[in-house]
Amino acid sequence: WLMARLRHTVLADVHAADAALCALLPSLNERRFQKIEGSRASLFAALDAPTLSALPAQHWQWATFKTVTVHIDYHVEIEGHRYSVSHSLVGLKLEARITDALVEVLHRGERVACHARNAHRGGFTTLDEHMPAAHRAHKEWTPERLIHWGAGIGVSTGRFVTQLLQRFCHPEHGYRSCLGLLSLAKRYGPQRVEAACLLALELGAGQYRHVRDILANGRDLIERPAPAPEWVSPEHDNLRGASYFH
Repeated sequence: WLMARLRHTVLADVHAADAALCALLPSLNERRFQKIEGSRASLFAALDAPTLSALPAQHWQWATFKTVTVHIDYHVEIEGHRYSVSHSLVGLKLEARITDALVEVLHRGERVACHARNAHRGGFTTLDEHMPAAHRAHKEWTPERLIHWGAGIGVSTGRFVTQLLQRFCHPEHGYRSCLGLLSLAKRYGPQRVEAACLLALELGAGQYRHVRDILANGRDLIERPAPAPEWVSPEHDNLRGASYFH
């Protein structure tokens, strides 16, 4: 009936079609049925309207889903930013629901964390309640153990690990970088990692990726000039020493 009424009407776009249909709908819905009592509008009011649920409080949003792993620092990484979840979930694979405004982390369909989405690559969004109260992060690793491990390779590696952990408000945020150094030591050997950490400290480069790039480019293997000897005054007759004044 609607199509027949509009068959000679020129509609410029979908908005014009919506307006034309909207104007005709009351006439169609309120028309009396031929064989039963009532109309479309009266049956809707009697049968459908009482059972309708309320509209959602928030507008529907497009969301994407991604499988993520909870790392040793109890964070999941999404587009370069790290979001915290409960430390009890370390090592598990979870599902992240990502919208324009939020990042929700789901475990077996249940939401275990919700954060405002952050575009800062390399940054952290951490909730205090996700942090373990007595023993930070994973029981197997502590800042003291990581520093001790670094010092076992060499003085420069120990200094680099200490500086790396001090860069963050929460030392746990540096765990992954420290464990990355551990993997570099297995790959390149402790002597090269020690040399690369020394070079990185001298250059003021305090991130894991700096040491990784030094090793990958072989800069630690380049022979460096010996430091200039410290100047010492030569012996001559004008030097009288402290005993002269007694």
